[in-house]
Amino acid sequence: MSLLKVIAGLVALYVAGFLLFVMNLPSTPHGTPKADAIVTLTGGDARLDTAVALFEHGTGKRLLITGVNKTSTKEELKRLSNGGRRFDCCADIGYAAEDTYGNAEEAADWAALHHYKSLIIVTASYHMPRSLRFFHSLMPGVRLVPYPVEPEGVNMAAWWRPGTLHLLHNEYLKYVASFVMTAVDHRSDDSKPAPTS
Repeated sequence: MSLLKVIAGLVALYVAGFLLFVMNLPSTPHGTPKADAIVTLTGGDARLDTAVALFEHGTGKRLLITGVNKTSTKEELKRLSNGGRRFDCCADIGYAAEDTYGNAEEAADWAALHHYKSLIIVTASYHMPRSLRFFHSLMPGVRLVPYPVEPEGVNMAAWWRPGTLHLLHNEYLKYVASFVMTAVDHRSDDSKPAPTS
């Protein structure tokens, strides 16, 4: 087989993978999901507004907002998202995460602290596959319920337009990379010695 054919095959495989990624992006579900708690990843007002609205209507015992800018206060987030009494008592603000993997680490620690067995994950639809990949990797025993939102200013129905196509392609590259990262994590875990009693 010539080098040209190998390259053409790899390109075709890459394009097919990207198209499958785009075609299988989740949409906002109908109805109210059920879980122990809610985790929302920062990165757009739609994510925060949706998560807080779900929470204020009685979904979940607590809410974690992960990846918050260190200059933002809980009071500011409450005002921006129209939070109410549940936000005051039971919304937690996470400042440690700086990327999606960090969001998963922060959420895993929080879920373990509260002994949660199920979480609703709120983030943008294009960001959901990679988020779930990391969350599943770090919380294999926790049931994850995706609740994707449509990002503001992005027309997902016309994903082939230059701006949206660029956004989705960048996210696809990160999604592919997430498989490598989680595989390395699993190998690292397997190499650790078993605890002794």
